Amino acid sequence: MSYVREPPRACAWARERERPLTVHDLNQLLLVCSLVLLVAVAAVRISSRSGLPSLLVYLGIGVLMGQDGIGGIRFDDAELTQVIGYAALVVILAEGGLGTKWKEIKPALPAASALALVGVTVSVGVTATAAHYLVGLEWRQALIIGAVVSSTDAAAVFSVLRKIPLPARVTGTLEAESGFNDAPVVILVVAFSQAGPIEHWYVLAGEIAQELSIGAAIGLAVGWLGAWGLRHVALPASGLYPIAVMAIAVTAYAAGAMAHGSGFLAVYLAAMVLGNAKLPHWPATRGFADGVGWIAQIGMFVLLGLLVTPHELGDDIVPALVIGLVLTMVARPLSVFTCLVPFRVPWREQALMSWAGLRGAVPIILATIPMVSGVESSQAIFNIVFVLVVVYTLIQGPTLPWLARKLDLGQGPTPADLGIESAPLERLRGHLLSFAIPEGSKMHGVEINELRLPPGAAVTLIVRDGKSFVPMPATVLRRGDELLVVATDPVRDAAERRLRAVGAGGKLAGWLGTNGSD
Repeated sequence: MSYVREPPRACAWARERERPLTVHDLNQLLLVCSLVLLVAVAAVRISSRSGLPSLLVYLGIGVLMGQDGIGGIRFDDAELTQVIGYAALVVILAEGGLGTKWKEIKPALPAASALALVGVTVSVGVTATAAHYLVGLEWRQALIIGAVVSSTDAAAVFSVLRKIPLPARVTGTLEAESGFNDAPVVILVVAFSQAGPIEHWYVLAGEIAQELSIGAAIGLAVGWLGAWGLRHVALPASGLYPIAVMAIAVTAYAAGAMAHGSGFLAVYLAAMVLGNAKLPHWPATRGFADGVGWIAQIGMFVLLGLLVTPHELGDDIVPALVIGLVLTMVARPLSVFTCLVPFRVPWREQALMSWAGLRGAVPIILATIPMVSGVESSQAIFNIVFVLVVVYTLIQGPTLPWLARKLDLGQGPTPADLGIESAPLERLRGHLLSFAIPEGSKMHGVEINELRLPPGAAVTLIVRDGKSFVPMPATVLRRGDELLVVATDPVRDAAERRLRAVGAGGKLAGWLGTNGSD
């Protein structure tokens, strides 16, 4: 079986176009993009009902639009796909970092760091060995595949587990691992794809450590400076805050990459700092980031689906199944066991985290690196990774909720977050906190005086059933109520912590929100 393929060609559409782009062409392009987005958004409903990760739906849309599908679009520009994929990955990591809660991730940092470094090393070694001896790939190609598929995808994992809340340690470990392991994996894939002999392991390890250190330092610094600036500089419009937050996160990536550090780690850490900094208009910012993240995922997966040519996958299906089986049943469990045993993680949690090592967008994007670098058999590497991701996501995705229930790790529904939005009152040296009481909140049935807000904070207005009124101390709060709370600068954080605590624990929650702090 030969794995030699022709080097990637330029995009046929761009090569054949001889006239400049016109307004009519632009209108057609916008129409196609908007229709694809509408179909992809509608496909989210199918994904949520079936339990399949949405990436498979978007990849399918790209394949249908490709040269073997009904769209007939010829696209084989690996370099353009890599550039767009990197840009989309930056946005996805920023959105993931903004949604990461420090209180959940902090206890899991040591275990997650071990999985992102030691775990990746174990996974690369075991998978590459299997690819070499069982499939017959050369060592360079085997190491590239081992590195490419060693990065997990939190978006794929939590898209199928969103209805089954897990223990905080499991959630925090998986989330932090997926944010951290992209950086060392990218470094490994680039190193293995370079021409010439592969560097000694200690040189490569030192380079990884250096890039991770630089990226972490820049990410934390940019995130802290950005959060400080947004808290002390009042922007003229609330809609500018989401744009500023995303711009700061992308700046962290650019600064980290230009300083020869890990830009991916920098953007994730900067976004995590911003996401835990109590910024003004936070719900609007979170919603904007979530929407941009969805657009990035949809565009990236559709483009990756366009790049693949289904009729060329036949010879690579069996190698992909073999490598995927070793990765899923041997490499991932071994890396989890090696890294988590010192932390005394229960075997049930280890089992779930072993099965939850879904591969999503990142491996397919990384598979374009050897194609751009001109590595021999790079097309076969891309095909193997594509088949592996699709097949094993189909197997693991729908079974993850079932496994969580069998291992008795589902904790039932968690209290809905209040989504408190804060608007600064610069001249009055105060803040307006606004939020709605969601379904499942334990604030339902609590009287205003039972909120026990700190002195300097008060509920000034309630909107109920479309009508607003000023509450009395004995007014009972209900689900769906919208509250407006005024707080002075010194007690703003304490008031928000108390509100979150009551929302999660009811009227008997700890004073000043010891159960609701972020």
